[in-house]
Order: sequence, then structure tokens, then C-alpha cells
Amino acid sequence: MRIWTELKPVSSGAKEMRTPKPPRADDSATDTSTSTSTAGGTDSTTPRATEPGGSSGKVQSLERAITLLEATADTAPDGETATNLASRCGLNRATAWRLLSTLEQYGMVERDPLTSRYTVGFAVARMASAAGFDGLIRRSHGILRQVSEQTGETANLAVVQQLGLTYIDEVTPPVVLSAKWLGRQAPLHATSTGKALLAWLPAEEVDVLLAETLAAYTDTTVVDRGRLRAELAETRERGYSVCAGEMERNLYGVSAPVLGARDRPFAVLSIWGPQDRVPESRFPALGVLACGAAEEVARAARAL
Repeated sequence: MRIWTELKPVSSGAKEMRTPKPPRADDSATDTSTSTSTAGGTDSTTPRATEPGGSSGKVQSLERAITLLEATADTAPDGETATNLASRCGLNRATAWRLLSTLEQYGMVERDPLTSRYTVGFAVARMASAAGFDGLIRRSHGILRQVSEQTGETANLAVVQQLGLTYIDEVTPPVVLSAKWLGRQAPLHATSTGKALLAWLPAEEVDVLLAETLAAYTDTTVVDRGRLRAELAETRERGYSVCAGEMERNLYGVSAPVLGARDRPFAVLSIWGPQDRVPESRFPALGVLACGAAEEVARAARAL
């Protein structure tokens, strides 16, 4: 925000003139505005030149900070140096360093004093845990309803959280008496929802999320890490994941990631039902439908 210094009028009939203080050296915005007011109190202000992209209400310095924060998150769990983060984001190193220092002061990032690598700070996790999903549910519920009506099966949406996925919305067909998954967390290796998330994460993050022994829920649950990695590669190639009775013996389904910045999933859309209605022969058609619906949710989320 500019701080204006008001000059007292030299006479009662003279105009008051306001001049801006000189911009700081690190201020990337160019402010060419002047403001004058007549003695009668009527202000006349010329339009201000904004930062690049400012015509749409964007603030360039804030965009840069957010880009750096997202890039830092993408390098989890090892983190990255300021120099490499600047390169990733196309920023001057000095600018990146100043922004990272500011983010560090507010706990948004943390710097390892030994390696000088930045990781996402605790403040981000604290805010994420307090975040509500009302806006996302409101904008995506109609998409889930349309998918359920078109397929005759259950459609649900799970969001990515710190330790996995949590189902936040679900639309069931009339033959299903009640929802089963709302508020539940998904076993990542044993559901199409979880595998849709894992397939779009860096290998290092997958290792962290699957650090513990993989539990066998049914005789079709994939517990061999080599087989699971091969399946995740196939999942990413075709665009959707599948599950054939791996969590509950009679539940079959497909899932597609809802992708955000840098093609990182922030939610997963799923279509599932009992084996007799969702056999493996339906997977390709349902998978294509899930991918399209996930793209719609992503567009709706960008409008939030």
C-alpha cells in the first residue's frame, strides 16, 4: 500500500497535491498515479499502472511467493535450495531468497541450517488442518450427481491431506440405502482412490506414504511393492486407477486424480459399486468418464 504525504495548500484557493513516496528498490510494481483534490473537496484520480497481470486483480509478488511455496511442496520430503527453487520458478535468485526469507519468518517454509534446503513449514499444515471443503463440495456435488445418474453407481470425492485421503462428498444411486465412505480415510495401496493419488506423486513421496507394511485386506490386495509400482506406472499411462475387490471383496471401481498446479493431485474422483454391477469389463468406459469428471472438478476448483 502506498503511503501518501499531503502538502498543505499555499492559499485557500490553491490545489492540494499528494505525491507518493519513492518506491522501494525491491518493489516490482510501477506506480504512475497522481491524485489531486480541489479546494472544494472533489478528488480526481488517474488510473494506476499495476503490476503485470494487475488488470485482473493479481499481485505479482504474491504470485511469486505462492509459486515458490508450491515448488517447495513439490520437493518434499528432502526439500530444495533457494538457488534451485529460483531456477524452477524462473525467478531471480535474490528475489527468491527474499521471498523465502519472508515465508520462513511466518512459518510457511523451514530452512535446514546444515543443508540450506527449504521444506514446507508447520504453518501450512496448521492452516490445511483448519481448512473447510464447503466450497469444493458445493461446486463439485453436481458433477458427482451427474456421474452417479449416468452410471447408476456411487460417485465420491476424496481430498488429499497430510497423511493420505479423506472422502468428503458422495452421491449414491437409489438402490444404495446409505453412504459408506464419507469422513473415512482410504488405504492408499488397496483402493482405486489411493492408487490414483500415488500414481501422480513423486517416487520419494510414495515411499514415505507406504513406509509401513502393506496390509492384505482381501486375497486380491497388492502387497508386493514391485507389483504395486508397476501398476502405478500403468495407472498414470492410462489416466485412471482400478480396484477389483482389494479393500472389500465385493467392491469394484475406478478413480481419476483431480490435478492442480504442476499436475499434482489435490483430490480424487471415484466411481464404484458391487462386482455384479461394476465388473472389470466396465472399467475402461467408467475410467474415461471418471477422467472427464475429474477435469470438471479441477476447473470448478480453480473458480473458487
